[in-house]
Amino acid sequence: METLNKATERTLDLFGMTCANCALRIEKGLSKMEGVSEVRVNFARESVFLRADDSVTVNSLLEKVESLGYSALLHDPNKQSETEKKQKEQIRNLKIRFLLSAFFSLPLFYGMVTHFSFLSFMPMPHFLMDRWVQMAIAFPVQFIIGFPFYQSAYRALRNGSANMDVLVVIGTSAAFGYSVFGRDLYFETSAVLITFILGGKWIEHFAKGKSSDGINALLKLRPETATVRSDGVWTEVPNEYLKLGDLVLVKAGERFPMDGIVSEGESFADESMLTGESMPVEKKTGDQILGGTVNGSGSLVVKANKVGNDTTLSHIIRSVEESLGTKAPIQRIADQISAYFVPVVVSISIIDFLVWYFVISPGVVSSAIETSIAILVIACPCALGLATPISLLVGTGRAAKRGVLFRSAESLESVSKINWIAFDKTGTLTEGKPKVTAVSHSGFDSSELNRILEEIVKMEQTSDHPLAKAIVSYGKENHLVQESADILSTKTYPGGGIQSEQKGVVYFAGKQTFVEENGFSISDSIQESITPWTVDGSSLVFVGVRGNLNGMVVFRIEDSLRADAKSAISELKSIGVEPVLLTGDNHSSAEKVARLVGITFVHSGLLPEEKAKIITKFKTDKIHSAMVGDGINDAPALASADVGIAMGTGSDVAISTADVVLVNGDIQRIVDLIRIGKDTVLNIRQNFGWALGYNLLGIPIAASGLLAPWVSGAAMAFSSLSVVFNALRMSRWK
Repeated sequence: METLNKATERTLDLFGMTCANCALRIEKGLSKMEGVSEVRVNFARESVFLRADDSVTVNSLLEKVESLGYSALLHDPNKQSETEKKQKEQIRNLKIRFLLSAFFSLPLFYGMVTHFSFLSFMPMPHFLMDRWVQMAIAFPVQFIIGFPFYQSAYRALRNGSANMDVLVVIGTSAAFGYSVFGRDLYFETSAVLITFILGGKWIEHFAKGKSSDGINALLKLRPETATVRSDGVWTEVPNEYLKLGDLVLVKAGERFPMDGIVSEGESFADESMLTGESMPVEKKTGDQILGGTVNGSGSLVVKANKVGNDTTLSHIIRSVEESLGTKAPIQRIADQISAYFVPVVVSISIIDFLVWYFVISPGVVSSAIETSIAILVIACPCALGLATPISLLVGTGRAAKRGVLFRSAESLESVSKINWIAFDKTGTLTEGKPKVTAVSHSGFDSSELNRILEEIVKMEQTSDHPLAKAIVSYGKENHLVQESADILSTKTYPGGGIQSEQKGVVYFAGKQTFVEENGFSISDSIQESITPWTVDGSSLVFVGVRGNLNGMVVFRIEDSLRADAKSAISELKSIGVEPVLLTGDNHSSAEKVARLVGITFVHSGLLPEEKAKIITKFKTDKIHSAMVGDGINDAPALASADVGIAMGTGSDVAISTADVVLVNGDIQRIVDLIRIGKDTVLNIRQNFGWALGYNLLGIPIAASGLLAPWVSGAAMAFSSLSVVFNALRMSRWK
């Protein structure tokens, strides 16, 4: 028996739900279990996300779901086929029940329509009007094919709630019972109603499966097997048996089964399914590989560094599934309405029966029953329950295909309201990889420069500072790095620079003020070189050289803009979102970047808490803001914003704090996520408005006697389907 660890999160796949009230009943039932701290049921996805301590076993959760009248499986992304098999079996059973019900109902339906004056020319076998013949035909539909409705209704009532099936059972049983014991025959009403409901449910489940295509596509990216080198021999093993450090051979056209580093070979990888990047990405020795992406032209040997549930693909799938387990604020409204909807509808139906029987058509039971049944059927809250989750399912799947991960439904809804968006500079608008773009020197000739540069690079190798790394990269590119370099002793001055002594020469590297404090002065030739660099906002590293040689070297270091930064900012402005730059860098550097990308509002020289204060002020000014960042220093601002957006290439702290993650750090996707957020919220409002409006309009029409019960059944099925297909339209939007 598996036991949940303390505060462990689990997802169960659910089977047998028929409406939003079913989801609410499961949610309430599981919430009452001791040790369960949080439960979130997603009706459209047919799953439940929960948190529980170690006193709650998985078996006890499954048994509780069973006692509520449903069935469940522990969700396992690696064994999705078992869940898919059960879901397909459920759809197949609905199809069989519908076809059998249609077969038995057709004679009754034929007998009913021949009574219409405009169809009176159709021949009518009189034996079909016999009470006992009709009862024999309707009985299997009502009590055999329709038996699951009775089961579900009984369990709902036993657990103190009422779902759609309660309305169906009351309505069809009243029609069947009155046909047996009353004067008029309504067997066709009960049979045709059940047929329409089953047909609607069958199509609805099939369509809901289509709405999960975006998520299922991610699940299918993981290959089932991998070719691993073992004792010098390549062997094919199941993917779940991959271990860290394994060398895996991936041939052209195959998917990478894990995250890793290229060990041998050169090729291109198609990463569009994870990052949204349409162009193939070159891969050579030392490059990062994402599991689930496709190898292009050549074979690669990749060393596994993330396997199983630790891969980027697994994190994406888990993030999407968790977001589907959350509820948008508008969904909570729908849940509250659904919780009281069925009792209210039953009450309205009873009142309507009494009004018809005693006032409108005194003593005429048939008219009173017809209108009451029509109310019960047309008011089924299926469309209301589907309105929000089906749109969220399609919206999050659409975003995932573009490399955008929403951590919750709330964040997706919040994204649609954004009108200001704050950007960090380094690693967000820029590549976050500073490079040496120019070198100036004085005090020694060019023949001595290479030796001086070698010693400087050797010194900078001892530092973790980003500018030091830029100088080391410059050294590697220009073959200034000595592979057998001695271990060097350096002294670090926080906020200033570093100092080292090599072969009788002392080197001081850091800010201009640091080298000046150590007795160096800036020569006229260097001042002339660096003046335009300073104006341009470039970062400068000064190196003073004292000893056998005396002089100075200055490195100009720039962090290049992301290729898509300018176009992304332009598009954000075009959709009414104002960008602002919040950075800890100096004003000149910040102004330069802002000018190049088209940002007007700039705040520079900020500490992390100062960024958060500016974001907080946005809130007090009634501004719906987002913060985009990638570093640990961005975490407070990401947490303070209405929506925190982290670059997937950034720090773990930033990613864990954010509401949205851009998998490959492509800021062009920010435009996509805002558009997807707006599209999804618009779609939810359309669905919600239609579902609620349908019920508010349908009930009085049915109560007035203008709708026959079987017409109400058809209208109810159409209402649910219209909500599903309206949501599916989003998957085709660009």
